[in-house]
Amino acid sequence: MSLLELSNISAFYGASQALFDVSLTLEEGQVLAMMGRNGMGKSTTVKVVCRLLQHKDGQVIFDGQNVKSVPSHKVAQLGVGLVPEGRRCFSNLTVYENLVVAARSGEWNFASVSKLFPRLSERKDQKASSLSGGEQQMLAIGRALMTNPKLLILDEATEGLAPVVRQEIWRAIERLKSDSSMSILVIDKSLKELSRIADTAVILEKGRSVWNGDFNELTPDVTDRFMGV
Repeated sequence: MSLLELSNISAFYGASQALFDVSLTLEEGQVLAMMGRNGMGKSTTVKVVCRLLQHKDGQVIFDGQNVKSVPSHKVAQLGVGLVPEGRRCFSNLTVYENLVVAARSGEWNFASVSKLFPRLSERKDQKASSLSGGEQQMLAIGRALMTNPKLLILDEATEGLAPVVRQEIWRAIERLKSDSSMSILVIDKSLKELSRIADTAVILEKGRSVWNGDFNELTPDVTDRFMGV
């Protein structure tokens, strides 16, 4: 059963059109990789899903509900957890305060998040501003998990991080796939790491979805055409 379905989405920033007939489907319990070069509409698509940007045409169906008129905070309550690009932790709050500020009851709590990212437990009383970039990214993921979402969206969750931290976060995402039933939408360019977790993929090019399918059907020709330099 589809948890998220976008059909022929068009969206604008003012008079400038950013998305042209974007379509994708994410099944319950699956991982979808959204890929493409920078500036091709990936983060804009996420904004549409989270209702941070209104779309003009098409439909966004989440968990069987058309969310076109649903405000962003209500979409979060429906079960969409976003880890935004750039992390955006509350710098003046402690690690623990960041985690519990929007927490909802369920499988994910401070104990389970600390098991996934032990460093957050070690630094629970530190201000978020004192953390390294990698630790802030772990905090952003943990904060989203503690809303106990049906859909977790990771927007460039490993970008700009040291290789050792990147691998730690990829291992955590692998654990999320194997140990939980949530669906995950991952925006990233790391084909090697995505191949270990992604069931399906969509590639965006100039605001259009130009390839959809099973991740294992991606060919070098396709990735070179739409993701190469």
